[in-house]
Amino acid sequence: MEFIHQPYQPGETIAAIATPLGEGGVAIIRISGNQALEVAEKVFSGPIHSYATHTVHYGHIRNARGEHVDDVLIIPMLGKRSYTGEDTIEIHCHGGSLITRRVLDVTLQAGARAARPGEFTFKAFINGKIDLTQAEAVQELIGAKNERALDAAEEQLRGSLSKTITQFQKSLTLTAAILEAWVDFPEEGLEFATMDEVCTDLELHCQKMQALANTFHDGKIIHEGITLCLVGSPNVGKSSLMNALLDKDRAIVSHIPGTTRDVLEDHIRLNGLNFKLMDTAGIRSTEEVIEQEGIRRSQQAIQQADLILFVLDAAKGLDGQDQKLMESLPPNKTIAIWNKTDLPHQGLPELPLPYVVRLSAMHKTGIDILHKQIDAVIWENGPPSKEEVLITNVRHKEGLLNAIEACQNVIHGLKTNVSPEFLSIDMRQALNALGTILGTNITEDILSAIFSKFCIGK
Repeated sequence: MEFIHQPYQPGETIAAIATPLGEGGVAIIRISGNQALEVAEKVFSGPIHSYATHTVHYGHIRNARGEHVDDVLIIPMLGKRSYTGEDTIEIHCHGGSLITRRVLDVTLQAGARAARPGEFTFKAFINGKIDLTQAEAVQELIGAKNERALDAAEEQLRGSLSKTITQFQKSLTLTAAILEAWVDFPEEGLEFATMDEVCTDLELHCQKMQALANTFHDGKIIHEGITLCLVGSPNVGKSSLMNALLDKDRAIVSHIPGTTRDVLEDHIRLNGLNFKLMDTAGIRSTEEVIEQEGIRRSQQAIQQADLILFVLDAAKGLDGQDQKLMESLPPNKTIAIWNKTDLPHQGLPELPLPYVVRLSAMHKTGIDILHKQIDAVIWENGPPSKEEVLITNVRHKEGLLNAIEACQNVIHGLKTNVSPEFLSIDMRQALNALGTILGTNITEDILSAIFSKFCIGK
């Protein structure tokens, strides 16, 4: 069911299964809204209205005919002390798709509405429990695929990004107030700050916002992972290297050139990051139709890759075909790999690439050196610390860049004697751009796009 942002009905009571479907010891049904206690009391055997918030009570669920459905635990979380900021009841029942669904159906029949994806978090956002960056962090926390992504999501959920953006807003609001004063009292001679001081202050904040926007490179790597593409001429050992990196026989290895006809994909974790590993067809001139299609797909994979492993045969050396392929690869995201160094070979030529590794995929020697080289290329300035504020969402980056552009327009306008009333418009645009990050002025279609990614029950 797609989440479509509806006009908010304060206190509307919703219910959903909050745990993954399937067999398990315990499942949770969450009810939230002004009528949560009434709905729960209709189906539970105990006097829920008399329970103190955040206490646990044993009893059983009954359907409308009074028939026993399941033995459960009930936890009331009242008012502002709940996740949503509204009265919330959690029913902890036995796990299993059938029994969990039956308990949910009973609560829906008692007056709750089935929740849409992300609607509990949407309530928390609307009720001021969290801002939009924290709401997005909830989803990133759930979907984190590695420890670094988990740490980044937890920092954002704790409000580290929110505090940084809020500080930008406060500083720019002071500048906006100065510009407004120049507009409203042009003859009063008010000197809150000189033009040079305002320009210097704005330039400093542009630098700080740009530094935060630049963390998107690292944040995207942590959150989404890296696409790693193995390329090279036929029979240089790309498939053997893929198997060595995966530590399993994923790709067919053969001495016959052109064995790999399509792009093979698999996933690995290296140095705490997620990688999508792609083994491509050997690139060479050929008249064979199927191999030509494989080569076309290989070239497409190269364009999409974040990092390229350019595999060469040390026993063969560098030939014209290798040279032509090397010239087509972007040096800044390519690691050259001399493979088959366990075989007899002449002195290997210097390559015009900044990153070169020697190894034997067959014997898995030098793989650890490749791991370190991959890490060094990914983190050009070293990996970020756990405490560093990162942005992992392109929406946040766009908001920062829009704010920077508006501030730069103000700086340019001040230096070219543009009227302050026009510059005040640019300052408001800068503040609005930052506001979209936190959700203080966000359109309904953006809200729908964000919360549609959530699972039902969160």
